[in-house]
Formats: sequence, structure tokens, C-alpha cells
Amino acid sequence: MLNQLTIAMPDDWHLHLRNGEVLEKVLPYTSRHFQRAIVMPNLQPPVITHQDALNYKKEICAAIPAEHSFEPLMVLYLTEQTSPADVKQGFLAGDVIAVKLYPAGATTNSDAGVKDLEKIYPVLEVMQEIGMPFLVHGEVVDKEVDIFDREAVFIDQKLIPIRAKFPSLKIVFEHITTREGVQYVQSCTENTAATITTHHLVINRNAMLVGGIQPHYYCLPVAKRELHRLALRAAATSGDQRFFLGTDSAPHLTQFKQSACGCAGIFNVANTLAILAQVFEQEQNLENLEKFTSLNGPKFYNLPVNSQSMTLTRSDQPQPLPADVATTQGEIKVFDPIMPVHWQVSATNI
Repeated sequence: MLNQLTIAMPDDWHLHLRNGEVLEKVLPYTSRHFQRAIVMPNLQPPVITHQDALNYKKEICAAIPAEHSFEPLMVLYLTEQTSPADVKQGFLAGDVIAVKLYPAGATTNSDAGVKDLEKIYPVLEVMQEIGMPFLVHGEVVDKEVDIFDREAVFIDQKLIPIRAKFPSLKIVFEHITTREGVQYVQSCTENTAATITTHHLVINRNAMLVGGIQPHYYCLPVAKRELHRLALRAAATSGDQRFFLGTDSAPHLTQFKQSACGCAGIFNVANTLAILAQVFEQEQNLENLEKFTSLNGPKFYNLPVNSQSMTLTRSDQPQPLPADVATTQGEIKVFDPIMPVHWQVSATNI
């Protein structure tokens, strides 16, 4: 049995950092274990313009611990009023790496998102022209569609038509949760990839619903049936370059998770690498962990692989869950994978 593994420093291709004190508290968990991360723009107010991205990046950089080498990659929040010229300017200046689609009402802070996809076609045309990735929260929000079917319906009704109209547009199908999502990405020969979260590789919907409502396993998109979890695990551990890590780590204070209208989001970045090593070991594909965490993402985004490295070590004894994150307003609970995790990050060469 392999007891030690060294990989290129990972990147996180889908991350929520928030701002203010929460940003300051959670950022070191990312900057300690990831060289780069795509930072989601769904703040209040959202990061819509090139200048908004510059301002948010400045706030993030001020919170990076001095001993860490970390680069935030900035994303614009797409609205029906987004300026194609502003998007192009931000990308060509190297300040903005991608644009994110939130269907209005689909997830946290998405009210300013898109209702009519045709209104964003001018932006997509420019993005296709300059090679700028389009990051997609792939769920419909129609009230008549069951929440567990939203991703599959989005593929048929929205994503396939977008791909047909913009064949050269680089699309990342974010945090896929279904077998249909996996199959769609596998059906695409180029310009399409998907991120997969740590928690969707570990939990199915039973974690959220069995034995009483478990709010700390509630996320959007929600965890699905076991058959979908197994499809995600097969895709993530396969080495297929179209799949890479996006933790979708999303911190919320405990009192906002454990409430009458609990927030969606799981804070998993504190123990993501250890959990992933355990998952890849279970699937007998530890040799593909580096592809998923460190190689496939940079290839899709046309970025260099990190020259720094990380070493993970396996112990005979399960490792304890990291402590919850304390803030002046309350705690942020760290994701509990509900399984023994024998791996830990033992060294980073940054």
C-alpha cells in the first residue's frame, strides 16, 4: 500500500472566499494548500465589472499570509447588462480569467443573475472570439422542475443549444452532480470541461436527509442519488483531462446554516486534499490524483503547471477532523466526510 505521494501543487478551480472577516479567516486554508484558485464573484454586491474584480483582488491579496504564495484568479458575474467591451478589456489585461453564469435564483446571491440567455449572447460571442472561459452554474430554476432534476434539464434545454450556437466557446460545467452531467462532458470532444467538488464525491442525498435534516450537508446543487455519486467518482478518478477539482468550498456561519431557511454551502477546503487522497485510494487510482488536482485544470485554462510540490502521507490511524473556524460572529463548520480519512498533507514546497 502506498504511504506517501508527492504531486504538483494543486489549484482550486471553483472557490468561495466571501469578504471581510470571513475572507480573512478562511483564505489561509486555501493559500496553504493551493497555488491558485478561481474566486467566485457572487458577493453582495456582485463582482460585475473589470474594476470590481480589481477591487476584490486587492482585498484578497491583502489577506494572504506573508509566508504563503497564492494567486487569486478573478471572475466576473454575468448579468443581462454586462458590457462585452468591459469583459474583453479585463481578460486581455490579464485581470479577469473567466465569466460566470448564475441563472437568477439558482443559488446563493444569484438574484442579479441571468433570466434570458439570449441577452448574454453578445458577451458570449466576444468570449468565443478571445478564448475566454465561460463558467456555468448548470441548473434551471423553473418551479415545475424537481430540484433533483435541475441539472439534467439544464443540459437539454440550455447547455446543448449554447454549445451548438457557440462551438468554439470554452465552457466549464461547474460542480456537476449527476451521471447526465458526466455523460454530457464525455460526449464533447473539445472546449468543454467540468469541475467536481470534494463533497459530491463523498456524500449522496442520504447524508442530508436521513436521521433528520442535516443542514451542514446542504449545498447547491444538492447531492443526488448514489448512482450519480458513483458516476462522479469514476469520472474524477479516471484521469480524463476534461474533469478537474473545483472544491466549491462555501463558508457560512453555523447559525445561518442551522436556521429556518438554512444557507446552501459546504466549507471543505480545510481537509479537501486528505479526503481526495482517501477517495482516490478507495477507487485504486491514486496515480490519477495529480491529474485531477494539479494538471487537468491548468491545461484547460492554458496556464503552466505549478512548479511547487505537495506531499501527502498515509497513517495507519484515521486523522482527526480539523477544528471549526472561529470568527467574532460565530463558527464555520468544517466538512465531515463521514468516513475515516488516513491521509494528511505533510509538506508543501512553496
